[in-house]
Amino acid sequence: MTKEYYTLDATMKKNEKERLIDDYNREISSLRFSITTRCNMNCIYCHAEGEKIDSTQQKVFISAELVIAIARVASVHFNINRIKFSGGEPLLRDDLADIVHGIKEFEGDISVTTNGTLLSLYAADLADAGLNRVNVSLDSINEERYDFITASTGYLPKVIDGIYTAIDAGLTPLKLNTVLLKGLNEDELTDLIDFVRACNKRSGRDAVILQLIELIPSFTQSAQTYKADFQRVEAELAARASAIKTRRLQHRKKYFVDDVEVEVVHPIDNTEFCANCSRLRITSEGQIKPCLLRHDNLVPIESEDEEHILTRLKLAMQYREPFFQSSF
Repeated sequence: MTKEYYTLDATMKKNEKERLIDDYNREISSLRFSITTRCNMNCIYCHAEGEKIDSTQQKVFISAELVIAIARVASVHFNINRIKFSGGEPLLRDDLADIVHGIKEFEGDISVTTNGTLLSLYAADLADAGLNRVNVSLDSINEERYDFITASTGYLPKVIDGIYTAIDAGLTPLKLNTVLLKGLNEDELTDLIDFVRACNKRSGRDAVILQLIELIPSFTQSAQTYKADFQRVEAELAARASAIKTRRLQHRKKYFVDDVEVEVVHPIDNTEFCANCSRLRITSEGQIKPCLLRHDNLVPIESEDEEHILTRLKLAMQYREPFFQSSF
């Protein structure tokens, strides 16, 4: 595929916002902030949002003020109004609700990816602050398996309670993120679908979506023994589905099985994943990360100054290229 370069239309109205588009014609429409690397779990497949963590150093995480400043510049100048917060475990930040409240006036969609262990405590406050929805990691509904996968003890009931609380608070559509693992949870597909159906019945609406996620090998070499057979899984879903749709983003398939929406996420060797990438990541140290799978092209943001942030966001566009680009 030939590169397509973006040029400003000479007739563009003065009040139209500039757009962030890289040399591969990929426009940025969302930001993902990793606001901490701290976590109360140690999942066997964790890739820490692509960050390299030095556990020997005392980490200083991105400030609430800088998060709000970056989000504001992205929205006001580039029409980027979708923000996702992740970690580590973002609910370990006691100022998360303040951050959400600080950006809600200029962001249209604010979401959090969480392990759910603290969700029952904070869901209502986050909803009041302006949070729209949550993604919750749920790799098993079998307590023994869950404890093994997450290297924790006794958290599953809290996570389930957190899911119910989030639904009740209106943080929907709530997406359940399940990393399929060979020999650990592959056989729970029907049970997970039944759990989602029960959640939707409880809420009286289609509030929950199941996302099945494939391991990312670049960060999980030690966990590759658990790599699930997604070809078999999708064949099963296709046989059971009443309808199948395809999202433009990463060409993801959505299977509708027994009135439950099941989305499949393939990040591995996926040129379409890269070709349709529309997200910039901000690390917990306040650096722009143009590509999830690279660590050598980070762009630090060192000030809350508007012009500085503008310059850095534009600079990051020069470093964006598809990690997998056989089709380019």
